[in-house]
Amino acid sequence: MNSWQVFSLGFIAQLLFTGRFLFQWIASEKAKQVVTPSLFWKLSLFGSFLLLIYGMLRNDLAIISGQVLIFGIYIRNLKLQGEWNVSRYFRLLIWIFPPFAFIIFFYTHPGSSFFDISSWLLILGLLGQVIFALRFVIQWLYSEKVRTSVLPLPFWTLSLSGSALILLYAFFRQDPVLMVGHLFGSFIYIRNISLIRSTYVAG
Repeated sequence: MNSWQVFSLGFIAQLLFTGRFLFQWIASEKAKQVVTPSLFWKLSLFGSFLLLIYGMLRNDLAIISGQVLIFGIYIRNLKLQGEWNVSRYFRLLIWIFPPFAFIIFFYTHPGSSFFDISSWLLILGLLGQVIFALRFVIQWLYSEKVRTSVLPLPFWTLSLSGSALILLYAFFRQDPVLMVGHLFGSFIYIRNISLIRSTYVAG
């Protein structure tokens, strides 16, 4: 694929991620508290699928790792909301693809050849993605506790922290897809933190 086609795929994925937070933000503003519509998780899953492909095409281990870590959590939240009524073939594809992406990446990058960027930059990218993925682990554990899909305050603070590191990584990696996606996302993270804190104060 040409570079513009690869970047176009990445931007489509980021548009889906942006769309999920737009829907979530609008719904939260209407409710005057942070809410989680099922569309948030559906767009998350589809966007993650496309970003995995983008990461493979960009030979970017940080992007691939970040998406693989949280793929299953999107599915679990859809199950918690009773929205995971899909065909067995689709379920099989969704579960197989993340490990397949990892296998293909390491098969095509034997030894240490996947370090086509500086090791410190790769560590920065991986750290940002791990923090970014950890927000969904926290969200998942909290949601399991209350038996419904919820986005608690730690989800948003980790989102902001991870996003800042990924933005720095994107700057050095010269990745416009990550730059645009995380710049826009930061504003929504800050607004949700504000909404949650104002709810605490009002309560």
